[in-house]
Amino acid sequence: MPAHIDEDELIANGLLGLLSAIDRYDPEREAKFETFAIQRIRGSIIDGLRAQDWVPRSVRARARLIERTMASLQRELGRVPSDGEVAGKLGVSLEELDDYLEEIGRTTLVSLNEILHAPSENGDAAQDLIADELLVPVEDEVENADRCEQIAEVISRLPEREQMIIALYYYEDLNLREIGEVLGVTESRVSQLHTKAILRLRSFLS
Repeated sequence: MPAHIDEDELIANGLLGLLSAIDRYDPEREAKFETFAIQRIRGSIIDGLRAQDWVPRSVRARARLIERTMASLQRELGRVPSDGEVAGKLGVSLEELDDYLEEIGRTTLVSLNEILHAPSENGDAAQDLIADELLVPVEDEVENADRCEQIAEVISRLPEREQMIIALYYYEDLNLREIGEVLGVTESRVSQLHTKAILRLRSFLS
């Protein structure tokens, strides 16, 4: 985080997420409290960071450009584009593309939680609907199920290694260093692959 980001404020955001999880958790359901709470805590911290909008405009613009390029190539090719194809379309080298992905990955712009927090047509976030599926009207629950199926379907289109990173990071709660040890690559490389996977998901969903 940049120096001006207050760590105590992030902790406070996380505590709000924890309190929300405590308030909404149903012990009769199969999900463990820890699994339920982690998503709420992460989401609350991301909301706090988004409110401060500390990410440089150039990084936001670059993330949008790469995402649009991936979407364009996917439409043209009918498949997931390779790194070389993305770099070629952008007019940069593979090394420069990796540098961009690493830079973007240091922000909260690329997170599965960001996708889950995106409001639906009725204004609800997918994560909230997932967490509170027993409390929402039937029509909202159906919409939520459709969105979750859509996200699961696009994850299945990712290259195998990117699918594994998504699973290890969001479902097994491993950090980037631990994932690097599992895959036999550096933490920096995991960050690049994670960023690429999330940008691909967003391009699929767009």
